[in-house]
Amino acid sequence: MQSCCGLRWSALGGPDSLCTNTTASGSFPSYAGRMIPMDVVGVRMEMPSNTPIVLLREAEGVRYLPIWVGAAEATAIAYAHQGVVPPRPMTHDLMKDLLEALGTEIREVRITDLSDGVFYATIVLSSGVEVSARPSDAIALALRTEAPIVGSAEVLEQAGIEIADEVPEEDQVEKFREFLDQVTPEDFGTAGT
Repeated sequence: MQSCCGLRWSALGGPDSLCTNTTASGSFPSYAGRMIPMDVVGVRMEMPSNTPIVLLREAEGVRYLPIWVGAAEATAIAYAHQGVVPPRPMTHDLMKDLLEALGTEIREVRITDLSDGVFYATIVLSSGVEVSARPSDAIALALRTEAPIVGSAEVLEQAGIEIADEVPEEDQVEKFREFLDQVTPEDFGTAGT
């Protein structure tokens, strides 16, 4: 465990137990292990680079999972999280409408893997079909469809940030901001060091 500003996060290492699932989009790695329910805390900006981060938190735990995303994806997630309805449908709104028109639903979104600083996700449809996706797109869709989001226990072990329980909530937010001010995406891309 490394420590910064009272926060702890696991040093990144290679995934221990990978399996290959064949899906509608081909073959991709995913964890076969335990999945942990996650909540979307919101979208934040990492300083000083002004890089957007979507912040997830264990539904029944203290670990947070920061995932760096693009500006467009951050906007799509923030709109859905805050209930903002744009005047014209965004791409994720269109995807939601297409799924509804085809009579299928999203059963859940899984954050499945972290490799070389890149997060991977899977969208599980009600038909059982699994589709590989970027976490940002999967989260934006999950928020629009009210689908549950789960994270691999292994990914949370690798990149989860723990905030001590005894720290008051306002102090947790401040400590997390301090952490974001000091961390860079490259800190999560140094697997095995």
